[in-house]
Amino acid sequence: MTAAFSIPIAGFIDVYDVAAVDRALQELPASASEALKSTYEKMLKAGGTRIAVKPSGIPAMDELYDELPNFAGILDDIKKHIALCASSNDPMELPPILLLGEPGIGKTYFGRRIARLLATGFGFVSMSSMTAGWILSGASSQWKNAKPGKVFDTLLNGTYANPVMVIDEVDKAGGESQYDPLGALYSLLEHDTASQFVDEFVEIPIDASSVVWFATANDASRIPEPILNRMNVYEIEPPDSDGAHRIAQSIYSEIRLGHDWGKTFPDAPAADVLDRLAELGPRDMRRAIMNAFGNAKLAGRDEIRLTDIADGRSARKQRIGF
Repeated sequence: MTAAFSIPIAGFIDVYDVAAVDRALQELPASASEALKSTYEKMLKAGGTRIAVKPSGIPAMDELYDELPNFAGILDDIKKHIALCASSNDPMELPPILLLGEPGIGKTYFGRRIARLLATGFGFVSMSSMTAGWILSGASSQWKNAKPGKVFDTLLNGTYANPVMVIDEVDKAGGESQYDPLGALYSLLEHDTASQFVDEFVEIPIDASSVVWFATANDASRIPEPILNRMNVYEIEPPDSDGAHRIAQSIYSEIRLGHDWGKTFPDAPAADVLDRLAELGPRDMRRAIMNAFGNAKLAGRDEIRLTDIADGRSARKQRIGF
């Protein structure tokens, strides 16, 4: 699993045609929405070229294997894809991926970590709270309060042509059939059609073919078969006891090192504390550890004790403060 550190190399991709944007702006009727006019002006100012990054070699991934031991299989496959593109002039290419598993085991966090590994941008859409079909593809500018979709927005406002896009809880997408929130994925998950993707608000083709797609779900049976067929599906199992201990230590270290107050705490929690944390899922671990740090500080201590850790139910009920 060891690999040498490498500096990402970059190419450039025109994600939209600036001349086409300029023509569209000049041809806008007087009745056109101010939001559309402002969007075209922003597109012209930003320019259509974005950076496409890829590792120049296989990056060091040992830390990821330690942080996410139950994702080892998908990490192995991602490493293979990186090896292929790093040894050639080909751009970074990962197939669309569906992470299937119970809530709270780290699926969304995994997407963020892959974005950091690839040194590219990150976009996130939670489908559980979205019922509008335009969340990915945008809504016609003729509608009141219409705006571009998340894919266009990420490419316009970001630096990269190949950001990681996470579609969270894709199995919980709601809405009426004529406004299918997942409808845009039928073209976005296919390389050829994604290269000419048209956001309904902007109505100018954009090249979204380099976007790296991750979707998360708890129940594959609620996802349309054509979308499942466009994705590589990985069933993520909860970590075993050893893996849970490694995840708890990793989250503890991440929180401690990410805050100035963490300098006074030890590199690792006591064994009994780690044992208790390992009984929780990764999502509850993070809450419990953050609360435990706060409880220790309130008690005037610079180490977490077992009494600082609430059980999983208490951690989930905590909504205020930490």
